[in-house]
Amino acid sequence: MPPQPLLDLSGIDPSRLVATREQIQQVNPHRFEFQQLDGILLNDHANGLMAGLRDLRPDEFWVRGHIPGRPIYPGVLIIECAAQLVSYHVGTMESFEGFIGFGGVDGVKFRGQVKPGDRMIMLGKMLEVRGRRRCVAATQGFVGDQMIYEGTITGMII
Repeated sequence: MPPQPLLDLSGIDPSRLVATREQIQQVNPHRFEFQQLDGILLNDHANGLMAGLRDLRPDEFWVRGHIPGRPIYPGVLIIECAAQLVSYHVGTMESFEGFIGFGGVDGVKFRGQVKPGDRMIMLGKMLEVRGRRRCVAATQGFVGDQMIYEGTITGMII
């Protein structure tokens, strides 16, 4: 049985972006095929909460080869999407300078598939911010009300 969502999904309105793809690029350096976030829905520093969205398109680079005839968004890209959400959240903290690099991932479970045409909502909650050195966040991904991913992301400030 999956854990409870980090946030109440009914309180998240995917039509109300806090940051667009272009605004995400002002914080995160990812571009082209590797920008995995399409928008930020929540960036609550006071409570360490965040939410973002990813719309999966049928023309993406992974569709043709993962898996032919039955494309499934690769799990490693789901993890990357979660890492980019955490990176954006930490990168917008007051007086932050630098870049959040991927430091680790723990406790990952995939509970469903993400396919072209799906909208994935990614949630996050900061668990630890250790000075200007590292951060840890619990993350979850949903398609509709189904949790398809959970994991803990560690970022290193580089």
